[in-house]
Amino acid sequence: MATKKKNLKKSAKAPKETATAQPQAQAPATDPTALSIGDLKNLSTILDVASTRGAFKANEMAGVGFLYNKLQAFLAKVAPEQKPEGAEAPAPATAKGK
Repeated sequence: MATKKKNLKKSAKAPKETATAQPQAQAPATDPTALSIGDLKNLSTILDVASTRGAFKANEMAGVGFLYNKLQAFLAKVAPEQKPEGAEAPAPATAKGK
């Protein structure tokens, strides 16, 4: 019986270790319902392709066009904000040339 108690204690410790490891693994997980800039760009492409293929009726085109234009304006506004992040590396090279 003493052996069984030891085994129970060992098995009771294992879930605690797993429970400790799980929050660390879950911390970097992102929200699956969040929309990224890439998702919005894909949506823009989908709207363009669908309208080209005639997926929308004539009375729906104004709403689709309004949403498409609004999405394009948002992406144009956000795109310059992302470029400086990627352009930070070449900036020191320009400073060296001066």
